[in-house]
Amino acid sequence: MPTSVPPSDPAPDSGRSKFAAKLLRGGAEPDPRFTLANERTFLAWIRTSLALLAGGIAVEAFTSDLLDPEIRKTTAILLLVLAMVIGAGAFFRWLGVERAMRQKEPLPLPVLAPILAIGGALVGAIFVVFVVLRPA
Repeated sequence: MPTSVPPSDPAPDSGRSKFAAKLLRGGAEPDPRFTLANERTFLAWIRTSLALLAGGIAVEAFTSDLLDPEIRKTTAILLLVLAMVIGAGAFFRWLGVERAMRQKEPLPLPVLAPILAIGGALVGAIFVVFVVLRPA
């Protein structure tokens, strides 16, 4: 009676381009649901980045009557820089989580949330100071 040999596992990144295999650094394919959830989180960070970008442009374009030029420019630049940091950080967050899932390692700590919180607090503080110091 012939014995059945279990099929061997394919290479972890078989069917992927060399670039993708190098980027992901091997490991086992995670459950697609987790990969897709990671992708949705990445897209949520990108939406946040785009909203900050739009906010920075709106502050510069539409608040010349309300804000002093230095406050307007500082706020707009802070929002635009925050948008760039969040946008770039979203990719590295996605990649770190994807690699951790493939290697069965703990997920990396989220660095983007504190950056966004501190940046948002700075923008809020600028507006609080503006409102308090603005002549009636």
